[in-house]
Amino acid sequence: MLRANDPALATDAIHRPVSRRFSLGAPQLREKYLTAALFVLAMAALLAPAMPAAAWHIPHFVDTRGWLGVPNAGDVLSNLAFLAMGVWGSERLRGRKDAPVGASWFFVGLILTCLGSGFYHLDPDAPQRLVADRLGMAVAFAGFLGIAASERISMRAGEAVLVLMMVAGLLAAWVARENLTPWVVVQFGGMALAVGLALTRPRPGALGVPLGGVIVFYVLAKLFELGDATIFEATGHIVSGHTLKHLSAALAAWPVIRALRDRRVG
Repeated sequence: MLRANDPALATDAIHRPVSRRFSLGAPQLREKYLTAALFVLAMAALLAPAMPAAAWHIPHFVDTRGWLGVPNAGDVLSNLAFLAMGVWGSERLRGRKDAPVGASWFFVGLILTCLGSGFYHLDPDAPQRLVADRLGMAVAFAGFLGIAASERISMRAGEAVLVLMMVAGLLAAWVARENLTPWVVVQFGGMALAVGLALTRPRPGALGVPLGGVIVFYVLAKLFELGDATIFEATGHIVSGHTLKHLSAALAAWPVIRALRDRRVG
């Protein structure tokens, strides 16, 4: 019988949480499926035909109005929404022990997206500035996929996805200066992976982040991006689609922040 001050009991209490999180046991069936999906994405990024960088560069956005000396003010200042959500989310994480893997990187990525996207939209005719824009997005996206994998599969799956997608995203953002294929695979292939995870039942003990809500805001942001000029005309030049894209993409953090609010650790 172990006493309360027994060293064996203390040792067990120290090691049990670590073993649950970093277990090196046999992979679960879901982990095998995830590994296969990541392998397919890696092969697509490496073997698919190269796309020239100019294929996706939009040298002109419809709303070029300045405000208080800030050029392209709508597209530049709307990035402050990323900063607000990133700081808010980071504050919610303080003292939390039940946050999903990747949550801190997700919110850090939003702050970096504010800086990178704001820098790019100050002079969108300079395609080299796109690197700064994409680097922040890569960090946020890796954090979100880490959250998704840890919520739906396992903690170790979340950690693996976070690291792999962080490395792949940063490399793809850099390579995209010449070849857009890896970036397209990371962005759209990664989102397809997120949809698949969202359709999977949460694992026992998961925080309960509504992944579908994050995806809906992301899809809405893409639609706003495609309708940049149309929305600008429809609103009587009040707001452009690209400005709304930034606001919608920033709101994708709300379901994660809401999940962190709903449950507190005593």
